[in-house]
Amino acid sequence: MAGRSAGRMSTGHSLFPPLPALLTGATLIGLAPIFVRLADVGPTAIAFWRVVLAAPVFALLMSLRGESFRGTPLPALGWLALAGLFFVGDLAVWHQSILWTSVANSTLLTNLAPVWVTLLAWLLWKERVSAAFIGGIALALLGALLLMADSLQVSHQTLVGDLLAVLTSLFYAGYLLVLSRQRRFHSTLAVMFWTSASAAVLLLPLALLQGEVLLPQSAQGWWVLVGLALLSHVLGQGLIAYGFAHLPASFSSVSLLLQPLAAAAFAWLLLGEHFGTQQALGGAVVLAGILWCRRAMKDVA
Repeated sequence: MAGRSAGRMSTGHSLFPPLPALLTGATLIGLAPIFVRLADVGPTAIAFWRVVLAAPVFALLMSLRGESFRGTPLPALGWLALAGLFFVGDLAVWHQSILWTSVANSTLLTNLAPVWVTLLAWLLWKERVSAAFIGGIALALLGALLLMADSLQVSHQTLVGDLLAVLTSLFYAGYLLVLSRQRRFHSTLAVMFWTSASAAVLLLPLALLQGEVLLPQSAQGWWVLVGLALLSHVLGQGLIAYGFAHLPASFSSVSLLLQPLAAAAFAWLLLGEHFGTQQALGGAVVLAGILWCRRAMKDVA
């Protein structure tokens, strides 16, 4: 009990409201597909640079805050390494799924993660979930479907990629669940540093084994990777980790369905991709589903 209390105290007081932090993080990871499209290295190499460039930033911030690297016990490092492993599976399998199916199919099926998080949080930690909350999840997923309906493809040719996207959602759910539990005992910076460092160690040999182009071919290629690391990982995933420490895992994961809306909006603004009435309606339905889940969570509490 003493260790548990000390762990909770180590996370510190809430500096700003967790829900806006979570939604801001979800918006920033919506930039990730833009950076991935602009990068000039292999898909697994992109994931490697994302975490390896972010890890020193987290380490620097830990040092500035006076956090010790030696203060993390070995069992906790094991759990954080597991989160890193899940994150590797999330990124590597997702990038492969895009090779076998459409981006829309992959994005939609990957966003099944909130369903798995809600189910496992109920089974493992007895998080209370009401029928209204389940309805909110369904509504948010419907909004995501509307967002990407124009590009969805259903055929035997896409089956392998679709299954890989579902597997991606399971990896991401595992990452979010471990993140949610470990953030109760460690600071945001410590969690993000150790998960990023462990993911980098695993991704480098994977990229080399696949024979991918590892080094960017231009200064622009480096800036793309730096932007991915700082905006989508340090800020995006960092804010998500902060939010998960203060909100139930099930609701937090549903809030991440803001990501496909953000990705579609950024693609429209930065790449000139289509964003019409249907996409706007889908985005509104996603937001309505998140708000519905928020209301249902308050009613249960």
